[in-house]
Amino acid sequence: MVIAQSRKVGSLCITTLLSLSFLSVNAWAQTTKKATPAPKAAPAKPAAGAAGGTAAHGATTTTHSTTTTTTSHGATTTTTKATTTSAHGTTTTASRTTTTAGHAGGAGPAARGGVAGVHSGNLSHAGPAGSHDRVAANGSAMRTRANGHPMDVHDARRGMDIHHNLAGGRRVDMERADHSHLYYERGRPGYISHPYMHGGHEYYRRSYYYNGRAYDRYYNYYGYRGAYLNVYAPGYYYGAGFYGWAYNPWVAPVPYAWGFAAAPWYGYYGAYFTPYPLYAAPSLWLTDYLISQSLAAAYAAHVAAESQAEAVAASAPPAPLSPETKQMVADEVKRQIALENVESQASAQHQEIDPQSSSIARILSDGKDHVFVAGKEFDLTNAANGQECAVTDGDVLQLAGPPAADATTANLVVMASKGGLECAKQATVAVSFDDLQEMQNHMRETVDQGLKELQAKQGQGGLPAAPQSATVPPVTAEIAQNAPPPDPAGAQELAQQAKEADKSEQEVAAATAGPGASETPSAGGPSDVASVAAPAEQAQPTSISIGQSTDEVKTAMGQPTRILNLGPKTVYVYKDMKITFKAGKVADVE
Repeated sequence: MVIAQSRKVGSLCITTLLSLSFLSVNAWAQTTKKATPAPKAAPAKPAAGAAGGTAAHGATTTTHSTTTTTTSHGATTTTTKATTTSAHGTTTTASRTTTTAGHAGGAGPAARGGVAGVHSGNLSHAGPAGSHDRVAANGSAMRTRANGHPMDVHDARRGMDIHHNLAGGRRVDMERADHSHLYYERGRPGYISHPYMHGGHEYYRRSYYYNGRAYDRYYNYYGYRGAYLNVYAPGYYYGAGFYGWAYNPWVAPVPYAWGFAAAPWYGYYGAYFTPYPLYAAPSLWLTDYLISQSLAAAYAAHVAAESQAEAVAASAPPAPLSPETKQMVADEVKRQIALENVESQASAQHQEIDPQSSSIARILSDGKDHVFVAGKEFDLTNAANGQECAVTDGDVLQLAGPPAADATTANLVVMASKGGLECAKQATVAVSFDDLQEMQNHMRETVDQGLKELQAKQGQGGLPAAPQSATVPPVTAEIAQNAPPPDPAGAQELAQQAKEADKSEQEVAAATAGPGASETPSAGGPSDVASVAAPAEQAQPTSISIGQSTDEVKTAMGQPTRILNLGPKTVYVYKDMKITFKAGKVADVE
């Protein structure tokens, strides 16, 4: 009888907690929704593969375009001149100058415009200090870093954008004529996305392919501040009982054995990430799930790209994630659980999910101290000096404040990073809105995976048992039910895209060096032209051949800056070269 009475009291406590939780959750959602300003109208979609825009004042033919950016007391002045070059010199035929006042959030170099006529990829934004842009007569463009290495390629003919990461990886994004996208990144999941209509709104279904596995994600297509964002929309929702259990603290802290102590990624990132010894709430468990999944993905990607140490390692171990930073992530996780609870109620009533509330539009305007966990490598620009640096999976960034009304980027402070080529801790970086949305998407997607695992493992491995109301299986959202089917040969299409990207880079490199091409410093900062121009006299190049031994390579190249031991492979990293050995012999040179 005492046991029965105890169970009744426990049930009553859980019911009371859930009721109080949802009152606060709904109040939070209503407050943040009201605080979000109406978005600016989005631009008309450019046609896939379009080389550039059309002038509003009649046709103008140019063979050279120059963009010069100067700053004075926080103001940015961009002057674009269209010129025609002949045998007798260069004549300026038109010019346009715009001045943007400096402001917090987007005031750094990356807030300025990119290559004229390019509406997709990184070339639509300004490059970092020292970068150099070359534009071909057909609208294709190439950006090189200050050291002359390729950074970004825009292929106007194919509708393809290619980015070379600081760490040596490469990602490829191509838009097809039907506005579907193919995205490939070495060592990471690639996807094919297709647009479709539901309830009068446009959505995208991304079918991901990775290591023989396929899965789907869904996104609300949302116009925000003159750009289009893909806002994550859950493909399923749980009941209120589960969200309440996942939102509130547990009765007592519990231990949990993750099982990744022997995983290679954990050995590599052990100095950076340590799981909580006890979990007082599901949000803390989900925080460790989010960070551990991010770091495992980072390790796999860097090993696949044979750039593990160059991407994330420093000469000294990275500073560990502080308890304060992890708590900020846990607070953000709770906000996302609350948001999804509100969305689930709207979905149950067959209402459309408001992308203004679900996207960065709310985050950038609600006045809260939001943080983001990176889910892939983002090459960013230091807002103070225009220099390029990277953040990778598991790095934590905090919003530095709301961006100005005319900003195209947001300023974030790096709260935790892993050293090497990564942005320094406490550095302020400018992040484009589309990159910021992808960071939020990663957090929501990974937390959703964690919620699924949390429900499946409740009552096991030390986790508390959930009340019966929290064990109800999730319900598939209508947007997932009405989505188009995935491509039957998607994995093969992505593999073909990677090969096509090799051809694209060669063709664009030739086109941007040929007749009618122009070459200018990127608006991101001053460029050292000598760094990309061939010197008058060059030293005899060193020759490395397949089959050479490690000793032969060190005799020719000297000691490497880093040595990566990747199981059957060993990689010697030099300043401008990576040499892969198998069984002590050169197998590949990059």
